Amino acid sequence: MPFLDVQDTRIHFQVEGPEEGDTVVLVNSIATNLSIWDKVAAIVAKSVRVLRYDARGQGASGVPEGPYSIEGFATDLIAILDSLNLEKVHICGLSLGAMVGMWIATHHPERLGKLVLCNTAAYVGPPASWDARAAAVRELGMSTLEGSVRSRWLAPSFVGEHELVVTRVVDMALTSPSEGYIGACAAIRDMDQRRSIGCISAPTLVVAGSQDMATSLKDAQEIVAAVKDAEYLEFPCGHLSNVELPEPLAKAIVTFLCA
Repeated sequence: MPFLDVQDTRIHFQVEGPEEGDTVVLVNSIATNLSIWDKVAAIVAKSVRVLRYDARGQGASGVPEGPYSIEGFATDLIAILDSLNLEKVHICGLSLGAMVGMWIATHHPERLGKLVLCNTAAYVGPPASWDARAAAVRELGMSTLEGSVRSRWLAPSFVGEHELVVTRVVDMALTSPSEGYIGACAAIRDMDQRRSIGCISAPTLVVAGSQDMATSLKDAQEIVAAVKDAEYLEFPCGHLSNVELPEPLAKAIVTFLCA
């Protein structure tokens, strides 16, 4: 299991696909690990080198003391790229991962080729809701997330028809480090990129889910309106398009990156 020492923690990462050519970084959502991208990565890695990693506080990576920030998550990714001698990459992030991608696009445009933003928002309020989520986990543990995973992360029709996959996603969330989740809640609570994303110059694809209960179609469309020439793609799914529709999402990513 490969690790990198990045700033004040250890980061678990995985690289697959062709050694030559472009690299795309797949960046996770909150309370998940890099395996959330398994089916997407298997397809994308046939065309483009794929880098996945567990952010601080997630998966097999270290869990330094919080709170965390979007800037801190992004700085970790820049340090990972430096350690792997990757000067410029494409970034595809989902939810929290896409928030990190937007920050890099606005603060380190020289490190970015193309940008794919899946099921995300430039601002997710109100701040008090994130404090409440963190407080519930601090008091009762990660088990408090099970209802949200089923009702907010995944479309009702998917939950009804794919219980084994749903159980895997629920288990991933419930076994995610609680301190990492609490730290990530603070990062999302304090984020507001609604103005800054207007300066994104990288070619950008925004992917939304028509049944997404965590980040809405309006959130996605506001990003499209703010980012010059951004493309928009809507899938019939919930918040985790990489779980519900991995094959269509992977094909869309490859088509966009290789155009």
